[in-house]
Amino acid sequence: MSKNVLRLFFVSILVFSFSCAKKRIEIPVYEGVNVRDVLLSKTRITGIETTFSVTFERDDTEMKGEGALNMSKNGDMNMRIYSFGFPVFQISSADGLIKSNPVVDRNKGTLLTYGLRDCLFWWDMEDFSIEEKDSTYILKDIIRTVWLDRKTMLPVKQSVALSDGKELIMYYSEPERMGEEWYPSKIRIELMKYAVILTIKEMSFNPAS
Repeated sequence: MSKNVLRLFFVSILVFSFSCAKKRIEIPVYEGVNVRDVLLSKTRITGIETTFSVTFERDDTEMKGEGALNMSKNGDMNMRIYSFGFPVFQISSADGLIKSNPVVDRNKGTLLTYGLRDCLFWWDMEDFSIEEKDSTYILKDIIRTVWLDRKTMLPVKQSVALSDGKELIMYYSEPERMGEEWYPSKIRIELMKYAVILTIKEMSFNPAS
């Protein structure tokens, strides 16, 4: 009797483990599709809203929180960060004017506004060249370079040259889907000694009206 009970116990544990395991996501394969057509299909998106977990890194210190972001294609944005349910940080940008509470230095302000804009609207490029290298397409314009996975047509890396000579570096991973739109759900943005890591919980794409 005890053997049967143990057998049933282990079977139930296995069933529970498989039911809780994260389902494998089948990402569409776009290999052979024209890159410019893929980017053109995304130009209908004029705004992005997202909630996320965030980690701010600077030197050997880090701060974690939860956040909500609403960003327009033109760079206007509003982001709030919470810790244990309490608001701890807010930053907005409208017509190029950045406001934050508490006040942040220029580097962090750049990272959290222009950096996030180029990071999320990675496809918004004009007059760019395309180079094929190994498993990626490399898209380049005057200030930005985007590395696209040739099969998924999703970004894996991006660099943005800033006017003061500094460089923003972004790394993308862990694809997810919202409706028909695929996006990287984990993003790391680096600028000098600063880094921001976003783990996307929900993301919605607002089309042009």
